[in-house]
Amino acid sequence: MTEPAVSRLPSAGRADGWRARLELAIAPRAGRSRVVDRRRVGPLTIQRPFYPEGAPCHLYLLHPPGGVVGGDRLELQVRVASGAHALVTAPGATKLYRSAGPLALQNQHLAVAAGGVLEWFPHENIFFPGALCGLSTQIALAGDARFIGWEIHCLGRPAIGERFVVGRAEIAMNLSRDDRPVFTDRLRVAGLSSLDGAAGLRGFPVCATFVATGARADALDAARHRLSEVAPSPVGATLIDDLLVVRALAPEVEPVSRLFRHLWSDLRPGLLGLDASIPRIWAT
Repeated sequence: MTEPAVSRLPSAGRADGWRARLELAIAPRAGRSRVVDRRRVGPLTIQRPFYPEGAPCHLYLLHPPGGVVGGDRLELQVRVASGAHALVTAPGATKLYRSAGPLALQNQHLAVAAGGVLEWFPHENIFFPGALCGLSTQIALAGDARFIGWEIHCLGRPAIGERFVVGRAEIAMNLSRDDRPVFTDRLRVAGLSSLDGAAGLRGFPVCATFVATGARADALDAARHRLSEVAPSPVGATLIDDLLVVRALAPEVEPVSRLFRHLWSDLRPGLLGLDASIPRIWAT
């Protein structure tokens, strides 16, 4: 089956920032999950789907400019139909650069129909000092839809001792099932009080969240066992109905990224009935 033609949404100029939007619809076709509709405008796209484990499709998001600056507006919409399974990742981190004043926005809408599966594994977001940005991820599940995913945020560049002491970042993640809120998270970072305060990041530049639906007590036990072995500190896991939530703060990205990949490998067989199939792009 050939890939669908790319439809282009109405275009927008670059005068005050990129306007980029990508809409993807994934549905089962001929024994595989296929991208059955793809619409885009601006510098946001995907590579061709990969099928390293049979029916599930692996999709790699691409943003050729390589970073987000003040005034940019990036919109992503992913819809997974019943019976389809998609794993979405990216080649590298998203860099949010210093702004001269305009706000940069990145909005992500992920919708999974009953009987569908979405795995969402972006690389980290790196906030350069002076960035002014809002990031929002909305996850809407229907019925018994399954979701596993994470988001990792790095405030500044700790490898060179750089801190996010100037700028503002407003970050949101919301997960709902059948229009009922299940998990809502908000983070606003602006100044030293939010970086260092006891109610803020407590001096850690990296904060991260891992979520997985369809979990039971055994998944929570497995997650806590993994955390006891390799976790950065502070870190914790909890179970909200069938939603497993792991939260972490860390001095750098790599320990958290490694931890989340281990968690996924541990939990995927029990949650999805599949062994972990590492996206090839993670090895590049």
